[in-house]
Amino acid sequence: MSLFSIPGSTPDLAPIATAGWRDHARHVLVYAEPLSRFGLYASLAIIYAWFGGMKFTEYEAQGLVPLVENSPLLSWFYALFSVRGFSTFLGFIELGIGLLIALRLVSPIFSAAGGLLSAGLFVTTLSFMISTPGVVVPELGAPAITVAPGQFLLKDIGLFAASFWVFVDSLKAVARR
Repeated sequence: MSLFSIPGSTPDLAPIATAGWRDHARHVLVYAEPLSRFGLYASLAIIYAWFGGMKFTEYEAQGLVPLVENSPLLSWFYALFSVRGFSTFLGFIELGIGLLIALRLVSPIFSAAGGLLSAGLFVTTLSFMISTPGVVVPELGAPAITVAPGQFLLKDIGLFAASFWVFVDSLKAVARR
């Protein structure tokens, strides 16, 4: 008999312990999965409400100028709108996307549209990392990026992923109907 063996026990307890852990994990997932899904949808809707609402301020409108005026995708908007006008336009778009994502409570078709539009918006903002001067710290070179605008834009990778997940999750719900 080994020093570590328990008298009368079976020699292979690992499958029993693993099965017990898996049962607990399944029980936790019953509650955690819907809660995490709700949290992801709600957090994106809140981010869009906050960011969209800020677009109506002069502060935010001026903060967009270096990003938009250097963007080959968006700079032409300043020929159509003033700086403040474009920011207001963008605010309405962001509030609309946030509302579509929140409307998952009504129908997943709305949040599928919101997730797709959101992913597209974050692809656009990520393009600013290439077109905006001052993203890379010149003395250090790539991959060293500045706090603003570099690190500010880098967060959009995660927001893009969350947006695309919302699109796919919503589309799956639409397809199951």
